This record gives sequence, C-alpha cells and structure tokens, in this order.
Amino acid sequence: MKKIIVAGGGHGGIAAASLLASRGYDVTVCEKNSAGKLGYDWTDIFDPKSLAEIEMPMPAADKYEYKEHMTFYAPGFHTALRQDIPQKKLEIKMERSDIYAHIISNAEKNGAKFIYDCEVLAPITAGDRVVGIKTSRGDVYGDLVIDACGIDSPVKRGLPKMCGVNPEVGKNNQFYVYRAFYNKASDEEVKDKYKVCLFAEGKLGIGWVATEAAHTDLLIGRFAPFDLDEANRTANYYRSGNPSLGTDLVRGGQFVKIPVRQPLSKLVCHGYAAIGDCAYMTVPIIGSGIANSFRAARLLADTVTADTDGAYSAETLWDYQVKYYKRLGSGFAVLACVKEALTLFTPDELDYLFDNGVITAKDMSIDADTTNIFDIMSGNTFDSYKTKVVKVVKDPKLLKKILKVGRKISGVMAATAVMPRQYSKTSVDGWVARYERAISAEL
Repeated sequence: MKKIIVAGGGHGGIAAASLLASRGYDVTVCEKNSAGKLGYDWTDIFDPKSLAEIEMPMPAADKYEYKEHMTFYAPGFHTALRQDIPQKKLEIKMERSDIYAHIISNAEKNGAKFIYDCEVLAPITAGDRVVGIKTSRGDVYGDLVIDACGIDSPVKRGLPKMCGVNPEVGKNNQFYVYRAFYNKASDEEVKDKYKVCLFAEGKLGIGWVATEAAHTDLLIGRFAPFDLDEANRTANYYRSGNPSLGTDLVRGGQFVKIPVRQPLSKLVCHGYAAIGDCAYMTVPIIGSGIANSFRAARLLADTVTADTDGAYSAETLWDYQVKYYKRLGSGFAVLACVKEALTLFTPDELDYLFDNGVITAKDMSIDADTTNIFDIMSGNTFDSYKTKVVKVVKDPKLLKKILKVGRKISGVMAATAVMPRQYSKTSVDGWVARYERAISAEL
C-alpha cells in the first residue's frame, strides 16, 4: 500500500487526505498544533458547494450561517458600493475551529491518521525527489508528500533548487492581517453591517468592520508588517465612524499572513505536491482560499489515483497542475494583476473611480464562483463600459496606469494559455520562466 504524508494541517491537505484514505491509501497528516487546537479564533467564509467536491456532507445547520453582503468604501468614504449576490451563490460563515472539526472528523472516518504536536521542519530528499519530512517527533517517510504547511512552508523552502519550486512570495503579495472581535458598543441599527474600507487613512491595505449580533468584527490588513500599537490606533480610527465597535477585546486579536498573489508557478516535483496557502490558492483580491483548496484537493486526489504505478513523479503529478490552472489558477493569475493595479492607485484616484461610476457595485459583487476577471466584468453592459471609458479618459495619469494593467493582463493570459500539457523538464522550466516574467513585469 502506498504511503502518503500530508505535511501540515491546511484545509486542502486534510481534504486530500480524506479523499485518498477513502480510496485505500495509507495517509498520515503531521500537524504542529494539538488536537482540537487547529485554526484561528475567528469565523471564516467559504463556498459550501466545495464540500460536495471532496465528498463531505454539509455541516450541521447550527454550525453555520450565510454571510452578509459586503459594502465597499473608497478612502474618502464618499461612495458606498453594496454587493447584490443571489442567495444560492452566497458563501457560508463558520467558526474556523468548526470547519476543522468537520473536515478532520470526515477524514478520520475515511481512515486518515493524524499525528498532532508534530512540527514539520524540512523535507527529506534523495537527489531531486522528496522521500519524506523531518519533524519534531522524528523523520517520516512516504511515497508522496503533500505540502499543506502554509505560506511559509519549511518543506517548500527546503526543496533543492533542482526541483524548480520557487519559495519566494514576493513584494506586495502577502497580507499582514490583524483580526479581533470587540464588544458591541451600540444597539443602534446598522445599515451596512459588513463594511469593507479600501486604503483607509491613505494606508495601502484594506479593513472591515462587521457588526454582528453579539460583537463587532474588525480586520486590518496591510502589505507591510505592523504591530499591536498600530492596530489599536487604527481601531480607534474606525471607531470614530462605527459606534458599534467597542473597546473590549472579546476574542481573536491575532496577527496572520495571507497570500494574495498568483498561484505558485510549479506545484509539483518528484514525490511532492503543494496545496492551499503553500501554493497560493487564495483569490488574490479578497484572500479567500478554503473552497479553492478543497477543489484543488479533488484534482490532486484524482491525479494520484490515476497514477496506478505509484510513481508520483513530476511527470505523473503534472496533470494536477494543468487541471488546477485550467479551472482556477489562470484566472487567479489575472486577478493578481488587478490586485497589483489597486496598489498603484492613489487614494484620490480610488475615490475618483468610485465617485464617478468607473467602479460600480456590480464590479464589487465578487461571489463564491468568481474565479477570473470575466466573472467581474459580466455584470456590465456596453453603455456602462462606454461611461467608464469616458470617465477614465478625462484623467490621463489614471488612463496610463489602466492601459499598463491591460497590457500586463494580456501578457499573463498569453503565458498561462501555453502551459505544457505534458511534462518534460525543458518545456516546463521554459514555461515557468515565461510565466514568472509576465507576472513580474512592472506596471
């Protein structure tokens, strides 16, 4: 029986473990946290349809609710753009600990084994093949290592250069997030219960204030590290316009890093496959990645199952990458260009785009099925595009930036379109170089 090691307890890794264990593989998950202690002390959202793809049932009805529509504000708070997403496309909101409990329980029922309090330290390699992992509890060997250790995976970082997997995240490609739940300081009815603020105070980043029944949820995200003093100062700034945001910390108060970039250029090598945050599978604009990791888990499990010889080489695992890029990755690479463009706009330019209808509520209605720029553009009519063009042309500096973004998007789309369908080291190395050049082109 082939032995599969899942390094780290990321959502995608556990989902892959569940599927593969149900198909008769010997699967072990090595996780640094203790049993029942996985996940941050907050809620998270994801597309519930993704559970069916990993052959898991919906959670109990009392464990989730449907999320509120978001209302987006530009830096000057002049214009509010409220999403209008059909109920059938809404994501569900759950405690992250409940998400983990649900998927771990199903994985264990399928036969997956979990080793807790087992920190993953590095890969074990033989030449250019991964044959196991070093952990705080000793070396663990397997026929395939699935890397679900997150954005700073020590497995990915420890791979030999000859494997061709680039471990660098890159500038402005990770979000430093502080999230905390505070007491609800006012019972006054809140019109926009889920406010998302872009570049508030002129800071490059995003924040939200979500007014819940029993508390107020605050998120502060920046493209550069910041400390608790800065988080508290920014929280006070948000309190000035949000009376419901109290000062007593109820729960959370944690700093984390989230990837907001294009998918990893090479997801596999001999004996190795990356998934989840390790492979940068979040939607670059909003940082949501649980459902995408579930979908990737299904693609990876199917690819592993199709390798009836159990070679788990770069050649046999490459189909996982091809299918992931075809379904999600290519679209996310383009959305990464849109995210990069947002970091180039000044606060005044963002206000102009919002205030003059260049960015509309339809453009901001990113739902659970948004996987590429065409999903965002689909709500616009010809007349609405004509209006947008007229407004942009009136600002030459803004027009220049947008034209640069368009050229970069074209280059990235062209690069992803020619990904080799069959693996050879020469062709894949050449494609990786082209893809990374297109992504790194300056705006």
